[in-house]
Amino acid sequence: MRTLLILLFFGFVGIVSAHESRPAYLEIKETAPSNYSVLWRTPVFSGNKLPVVLTFPATVKTLGEPITQRLSDSIIERRKIETSDTELAGQRLDFVGLQATITDVLVRVQWLDGGQSTTIVRPAEAWITIPEPEGTWSVAREYGILGIEHILFGIDHLLFVLALLLITRGTMRLIKTITAFTLAHSITLGLAALGLTHVPIAPVEAVIALSIVFVAVEIIHARRGIPSLTARKPWIIAFAFGLLHGFGFAGALGEIGLPAGRIPTALLFFNVGVELGQLMFVAVVLALIAILRRVRLPLPGWTELIPPYAIGSIAMFWVIQRITVL
Repeated sequence: MRTLLILLFFGFVGIVSAHESRPAYLEIKETAPSNYSVLWRTPVFSGNKLPVVLTFPATVKTLGEPITQRLSDSIIERRKIETSDTELAGQRLDFVGLQATITDVLVRVQWLDGGQSTTIVRPAEAWITIPEPEGTWSVAREYGILGIEHILFGIDHLLFVLALLLITRGTMRLIKTITAFTLAHSITLGLAALGLTHVPIAPVEAVIALSIVFVAVEIIHARRGIPSLTARKPWIIAFAFGLLHGFGFAGALGEIGLPAGRIPTALLFFNVGVELGQLMFVAVVLALIAILRRVRLPLPGWTELIPPYAIGSIAMFWVIQRITVL
């Protein structure tokens, strides 16, 4: 077990300055035959714009000058385009420079008759052939993948789950804890995504980081034999802070947007994707623990404090970083 703690320490030291992988977003709406409005949003990391350029085929003409708006976390460009073909479907758009990133592009096309399509463009294939309107299953698949990617690239959410795993003892307690966390963030994700509640995302992200610090401190108390509610009933803390993490998930989903006419499907499968990604992470950690328990190395007792101190330090760095941008 202590070997695992050492490995976790060195593993997380390398992600102190890591960012969540936010996708770029391209929205194309048909406003009249052969005419479209385009919204192109590229994320900003540490003040730098994602080095990706959207290029249209020769059959597409831009009408007027694009309008650019710079936000704290992204740059939005709006333009009107006209195509010499009646339909944009079947034509290819390229994302120059995407190959050199780890960022996906979510492309949503809405046709004049109400039909729409949603596609994820990966860095390995940095282009898209505009598809025909899609069905429910396609929306479910794309948003399920987005949910998995969000949790697996959401280092702060994974760090919180890891802290819960380290402080929870016993199979039933672990099941209760993971279930409570899942239920809580599912509730707030749904409420926020449907517009029933609204919480500013920047303060939420700061408090999410603070929640990790709190659990890290509770792990240290438990290791030192100090009584702790978190150690006795971790599912209570998991549920309470899970509500906050749900707002964080909703913020990411808000950047992507929900397809009109497919909102319940997209929301459901985004949440399913988040849960699948979370379960994958838990399974990997538990498997690693099971393997390393078979390898017993003579390590000093203080080494078991390395992971909570590492987790708490990383999270405290995020707290300070996120407070400075409020």
